[in-house]
Amino acid sequence: MQNWITDVIEQFGYIGVFFMIALENIFPPIPSEVILTFGGMMTSYSKLTVWGVILASTAGSVFGAAVLFKIGTYLDVPRLERIVDRWGHILRLKKEDIHKADSWFDRFGYWAVFLCRLVPLIRSLISIPAGMSGMRFSLFLLFTTLGTLIWNTILVYVGAAFGRNWEQVVHFMDIYSNVMYALLAAAFAVFVFYFVKKKRGQ
Repeated sequence: MQNWITDVIEQFGYIGVFFMIALENIFPPIPSEVILTFGGMMTSYSKLTVWGVILASTAGSVFGAAVLFKIGTYLDVPRLERIVDRWGHILRLKKEDIHKADSWFDRFGYWAVFLCRLVPLIRSLISIPAGMSGMRFSLFLLFTTLGTLIWNTILVYVGAAFGRNWEQVVHFMDIYSNVMYALLAAAFAVFVFYFVKKKRGQ
């Protein structure tokens, strides 16, 4: 996959960066670290510029996030309530649980979108619950753009600084991603534990 990504960027330049990052947002397994750091490295020997790569990648990220946000709008609270009415007894879920989660996202959703844009994998998936929550699309785009711009700027500049050794950056980003996945898995396990414990207590 890495060779395919680099070939596309080398052949199509900014359009390739836009396309690959948009695809990465819709299909999270595609590593943005490779796209951004390689794009940054290319600025050292091609006509691409650092800010050109940053803007192209940010535009691609926002486009991909908007697609997932739109998908999320089709999974609104009423639809989830109908699912819970039918399957909630198996999942030990009630309508009140959905309303609590929706209320939490109403309070912290914009900052959740901003911060999650800095976390691998979650940075793409956060767009779906944002759409589900009925978040204002304009504010979603604002916070998505800000978080994405930070992530993209860091990796593109680092890729440009490392030049031909850009793959070293990808190695360190893999470590960062694995640490974040471990923390997310631990947080999810703790959440499930307390959720089940609370339900049994009731």
